Amino acid sequence: MLKTKRLDLIEEYIVERGSVSLDELVEKFKVSKNTIRRDVNDLIEGGNFKKVYGGVSVDKSASTVPSVDRQIRNHKQKQSIAKAAAEFVQDGDIIFIDSGTTTVEMVEFIKEKELTVITNNVDFIIMALPYNNLSVFSTGGMLERKKNSFTSAENDELITSYNITKAFIASTGITIKNGVTNALPLESGLKSTVVRESAENFLLVDSSKFDKAALTTYCQLNEINYLISDSIPEKYVRYAKENNIEVVITEK
Repeated sequence: MLKTKRLDLIEEYIVERGSVSLDELVEKFKVSKNTIRRDVNDLIEGGNFKKVYGGVSVDKSASTVPSVDRQIRNHKQKQSIAKAAAEFVQDGDIIFIDSGTTTVEMVEFIKEKELTVITNNVDFIIMALPYNNLSVFSTGGMLERKKNSFTSAENDELITSYNITKAFIASTGITIKNGVTNALPLESGLKSTVVRESAENFLLVDSSKFDKAALTTYCQLNEINYLISDSIPEKYVRYAKENNIEVVITEK
């Protein structure tokens, strides 16, 4: 594996877990400990990570991969997930579109519908500009540049005033134990409120997100009504069935 490719994968691995040991990285990437040490030092010099005893962790707010990098990864799968999610959207719906590179792909598949859209996704807002039939309301707040999203600790009251019929939400990683997780605490508060207030919740995640937990949990899996992914591990399919969650798999 080329070093640049390996560094990208290691960076993504650390971001998704928050903190990992050097031994874990050696086992995961099948290289020597000296190689891992050099790779980790390169990442630390980049400014987003820091050394911890026996390993490496994300440095403070640098717990998200830049949006442009995330958008490239698994792009085909993200498009298929967004297309499947858009099939649940009907004219007249009041929907929430979450931040994320999967949810933003929905623009292409809902652009002809008459909708009210509430979103913290800056990319979605920009892409929706040509379509007058999409009435877009921004949550506002501080611009989180790495995720191209608006964040705020004071969005709860705003969200509770909207009658959201369907929420299309994203996640940094999900596990059955920790639920649906996110790397940014400020975003997590907004996501929690949306899940609580929406009539139906749709979780859009590509298959790389399973069995990974980020910094904060914003809802439990059983609070989701629809789980949409390109591929879903069998234990999650069983969990969904036990908890009346509809599963949509886009690649079979």
